[in-house]
Amino acid sequence: MPKRLYGQLCPIARSLDVLGERWTLLIVRELLLGPRRFKELLTLLPAMGTNRLAERLQLLERSGVVVRRALPAASDVRAYELTAYGERLRPLLIELATWGNELPVDDEIDPGTARAELIALYLAERCPADAGRGHETYRFHVGDEVFHVTADDTGVHARSGPGPVPANLVVTCDLATFDALTRGELDPAEAGASGALTADGDTGALARAFAILRYRTPAATAA
Repeated sequence: MPKRLYGQLCPIARSLDVLGERWTLLIVRELLLGPRRFKELLTLLPAMGTNRLAERLQLLERSGVVVRRALPAASDVRAYELTAYGERLRPLLIELATWGNELPVDDEIDPGTARAELIALYLAERCPADAGRGHETYRFHVGDEVFHVTADDTGVHARSGPGPVPANLVVTCDLATFDALTRGELDPAEAGASGALTADGDTGALARAFAILRYRTPAATAA
């Protein structure tokens, strides 16, 4: 099927020629968490189907948004990752998430699609710039998900997987507990004492981790 274009000189229309097709921005969302193999993307976005995913990735490659290259740890395995040009979409998608967070959740939304690493991605990117002072890595095992959050002078970033360096803190809990902690509905120390989570590592890092990974009002973030 030929791709439908707006055919307008307007840069918004030209951006939508690349990003406006269904699923495309969700592919970019997944790559904000790090490189993904084709099968990984298909597992995370199963309703896309193989052909549609391949078409969207080809368009993103041609447009300079993603590149396919060998993984450092396995030269025979190739994965998709954002280019520097594609990384410029990061703040735009986080602002889109902030806007979308105010939309009502109706019966057509499947609560089973919630993922802790996507919550962490949003909260890490919304974290104040000085919150990452301390150079720490936190690893999370939330249900079947494994991801890590790094905090340093460059900011706070969430990525899929256990991380390339040993973590200062390893947290294990379920999604409901993780969500309650990020919303301030549950105190990290109380969650640990009750057995709702286990924390291995620096005990002070548990409080610091969820001081970073918590919902903030727009005004608090800007401050």
